[in-house]
Amino acid sequence: MTKKRKLQFEVMESETIEECLNRMKKEGYQPVRRMEKPIFEERTTKSTKEYVPVRQQIVFEGILIEGEQ
Repeated sequence: MTKKRKLQFEVMESETIEECLNRMKKEGYQPVRRMEKPIFEERTTKSTKEYVPVRQQIVFEGILIEGEQ
């Protein structure tokens, strides 16, 4: 079975960036792009709705290392 050429790896809440990068390498991928997006939570008061950032989601895009398949 062949691996996909590109794959996305999300940094989990209980994982450091370094651990995610090591996981990528172990699976045969190298990072080529880092994407970040905020995760918001909706908080409502009596008259307004407010969206508050609660954390940052980090996703790495990896490409297959040559020779790995």
